[in-house]
Amino acid sequence: MNKKLKILIVSPEISPYAKTGGLGDVANALPKALAKMEEDVSLVMPYYSFIKKQKLKTKKLAEEEIKIGKSKYPVIFFRTWFQSKCPLYLIYNKEFFERQKMYGEKDDNLRFLFFDKAVLKMVKRLNLELDLIHCHDWQSGLIPNFIKKSKNKKLSSIATLYTIHNLPFQFQQDWWRVSKKNKDHGRGRPKIQDKRKIKYINFAHRAIKNSDIINTVSQRYAKEILTHKFAQGLDKILKERKKDIYGIINGIDYTVFNPAFDKNINYNYDWNSLDKKKKNKIVLQKEVGLEKKAETPIIGLVHRLTEQKGFDLILQIIEYLLKLNLQIIVVGSGNKSYIKSFKKLSRKKPKKIAIYAPFTEKMASRVYAGSDMFLMPSRYEPCGISQLISMRYGSIPIVHETGGLSDTITNYNPRTAKGNGFKFSRYSKEDLLMAIVRALENFKHRKSWEHLTWQAMRLSFSWELPAKKYLALYRKAVDKHKKIKK
Repeated sequence: MNKKLKILIVSPEISPYAKTGGLGDVANALPKALAKMEEDVSLVMPYYSFIKKQKLKTKKLAEEEIKIGKSKYPVIFFRTWFQSKCPLYLIYNKEFFERQKMYGEKDDNLRFLFFDKAVLKMVKRLNLELDLIHCHDWQSGLIPNFIKKSKNKKLSSIATLYTIHNLPFQFQQDWWRVSKKNKDHGRGRPKIQDKRKIKYINFAHRAIKNSDIINTVSQRYAKEILTHKFAQGLDKILKERKKDIYGIINGIDYTVFNPAFDKNINYNYDWNSLDKKKKNKIVLQKEVGLEKKAETPIIGLVHRLTEQKGFDLILQIIEYLLKLNLQIIVVGSGNKSYIKSFKKLSRKKPKKIAIYAPFTEKMASRVYAGSDMFLMPSRYEPCGISQLISMRYGSIPIVHETGGLSDTITNYNPRTAKGNGFKFSRYSKEDLLMAIVRALENFKHRKSWEHLTWQAMRLSFSWELPAKKYLALYRKAVDKHKKIKK
């Protein structure tokens, strides 16, 4: 029997305490699934000011100082409990974490450099016994670098796994805007003596270079990032680490995303009560001002409104789409020009299209429950969780064949009744339109569409299997680290 590993999960966000997107959900659901398997898991994240307002029961554990260049910054370590089972450590510093936003500050590199150093200081100060630290996304990316270069016996014995959630985000600024002169090649320790140079430290590059194992959030994306098109300027280091890169598709937490007990929808339902899904559709049409017609297909979109999510493509064909027998509802926050365009369209065609901005969990649930199809034409998509949620709510995905969308969606074949959605492979407005039209044509055949909906809702993308895969990867990283240290 394998010895239980002692694992510390480091993430800049963990829902429900702090969340900007899928990372927060992953950092919540993965440790929950590992704890269910009786694994020894603890978590750590920044103690943001808005978490303090949540009035968690915390215990102050210790105070320390973190040295960066010639400056010293105070840090306080707190502990609370995650799911009543796992210790959740909170890193507090007033200057860095008493902010309105988690990210998007001019000194984000300095803030998360502080956080990464503070995590390792905490491990030493609290004498935590760890086999592995699992670092999520660039904000924790310097930890593997510090560990690899550490002369401290305790720290240097810890293995590391780095998870890439979205490669274009590598540090506080766009990597392609950094001049050759200031580019960080990831050699040695990060240069932190000169504060002016901290903003150029590429956290993701250093994580990929120094972690024992690297993974990303789908098998397809793990292959894609080895190509120049998706490598985001990190081609060389990714190819050097090719044999250490793995892909594990995210799961979803069905105790959170489930129409059977979602409090945000009017009629709870499952795959045996699809008549209640239709009732949600009528309520949704009324709520957003669309024409109340059960037979008219609704296409839902619940996304950040960004170029990555394919909104440019949608807008190129929107005028044509609105001439078809369908309705469209958009829910999300993001790019103001996209929001402006959809608002303009909703004023022009109020019975055909509606937009809800900013994003709310309540409207997201209602669109998942009330829509027939879920549009996700992302230009690239490391994993994607929305398509998995939409299937559980019986909204059939229409997706671009990329990353996790490719791994989770198979084209529906009406002859065999196999498949769970509609995909298009070439990223073009013509191919997107054809995929939507295919879905609309299939929607006309009510019995087979109902079977497709029933079939998609019954698919399981829970965290049980991904958690087992992560555990196997942790063991691989620990074994590799031990061999290197010998």
